[in-house]
Amino acid sequence: METVSHYPVIIIGAGQAGLATAYYLRKQGIEPLLLDDQPGPGGAWQQYWESLTLFSTAGFSNLPGMPMPPYDGFPPRDHVVDYFTKYEKRYEFNIRRPMHVHSVEHDGSLFTITAGPVDDSHGETEVFTADNVVTATGIWSSPFVPSYPGTITGQFWHSANYPGKDTFRGTKVAVVGGGNSGAQIAAELTEVADVVWLTRHEPRWMPDEIDGSDLFKRNRERFLAVSRGEADPGGVDNLGDIVMVPEVLKARDSGKLKATPMVENLDELDVNHLIWCTGFRPAWKVVRKLVDLETGTPKVDGLYLVGFSEANGPGADTIMGVAPFAKQTAADIAERVNAS
Repeated sequence: METVSHYPVIIIGAGQAGLATAYYLRKQGIEPLLLDDQPGPGGAWQQYWESLTLFSTAGFSNLPGMPMPPYDGFPPRDHVVDYFTKYEKRYEFNIRRPMHVHSVEHDGSLFTITAGPVDDSHGETEVFTADNVVTATGIWSSPFVPSYPGTITGQFWHSANYPGKDTFRGTKVAVVGGGNSGAQIAAELTEVADVVWLTRHEPRWMPDEIDGSDLFKRNRERFLAVSRGEADPGGVDNLGDIVMVPEVLKARDSGKLKATPMVENLDELDVNHLIWCTGFRPAWKVVRKLVDLETGTPKVDGLYLVGFSEANGPGADTIMGVAPFAKQTAADIAERVNAS
């Protein structure tokens, strides 16, 4: 039997954007319910491949209210998941997991959210109502694969389900994509496989000294400039596309990591595996009819998108960069709650 519960705010997703928004809502005296479809703390970081690291040091990877524990170098996946776990334990947010949100409806004044266990065969569907809904679903569940002629006789992958290098040991692998994921995965695979790294243009390496701290600072400068009505000064992306984390730098300088122009047809490839490192789209499926997908603007009052550079601004999709957007969202929600 369905049960119905009402909350002033429901946050969909308990990754970095959801947690940051919950933190600032509590500062406003509002306790939200977070519905998260992951098995435990860590957001999408639980799904990333084991060797993935942040582009910035721990000091530039903080959620509001609690710094990330120190780490020598760029923190890996497990360090980030452990940090998120401790963050949740400290603040004891009201998080229900694993709960998959099936639908979000709006009747002109109230949201109705239907959710249930990720495995639909176990547990009951629940119905929640809320005055405000925050969509903090990130991008990981919405990988993008371009339409391309031809095929291969082997197996297709995406960076979203890349299992690590051991699966590809002793095989021929094509890695498609000239961004950070493509460079990191191709660099790692050169240790165990015969790799062809396919890009549409020559790799745009960032200067060796640039890392996530520079990305954060420059994205913050862009956000402040645009907020003041000034011209966008541009971010660090005009210096290149690929952050030179140690593994990528080593593979490039050793000559193992070399780009090859993208083929015209996949039939040209003689490989056992092809890994698409072609990015993601915002995971707005559950609220898509309530959002202008071109601008990332909600069509109804009380709906908020947090953690998306497309909807918020530069840096909103990073651990530390999401904070100002989460803070503003919490303030906006508090104004609505107090006015009702």
